Amino acid sequence: MTTELPYRRNVGAALFNKDGRVLIARRADLAPGNATAWQLPQGGLDEGEDARAAVLRELAEEIGTDKAEIIGEVADWLNYDLPPELVGKALRGKYRGQTQKWFALRFTGEDADIRLDQDAHPEFDAWRWAELSELPGIAVSFRKPIYERLAVEFAAFSLNKG
Repeated sequence: MTTELPYRRNVGAALFNKDGRVLIARRADLAPGNATAWQLPQGGLDEGEDARAAVLRELAEEIGTDKAEIIGEVADWLNYDLPPELVGKALRGKYRGQTQKWFALRFTGEDADIRLDQDAHPEFDAWRWAELSELPGIAVSFRKPIYERLAVEFAAFSLNKG
């Protein structure tokens, strides 16, 4: 059954500040003490929507700011499969996982511009700046390979401060 379901098209954002750190946010629907409750902003790609426009829209929706510029992207679409116990439950039960286009962005605003309270039903309840190398350690198991790849592919952006 799992292989019969499609992948949901999605975009992801690695938002870097002037110090070369990346924004991670804690999912509001998971327990605060859950080490894998932290993730990078990401969201669904609407039918016919350009992925570059979608990643900026998702930032505005999820973290309350569009003060960012795209500085890089992973050339490939990266897939992950949900674990069997989540298939039919997560992602509205319609998908086996997600196929994601990941972008690196430079944050052009101030920390006060990040507003998790802009949406009536916020996805995140906390955020912080983290070292890019932390990504694999915060990832839920089925997303870990993607976060490992992002830590390698976007390493140059964490070194380019300012």
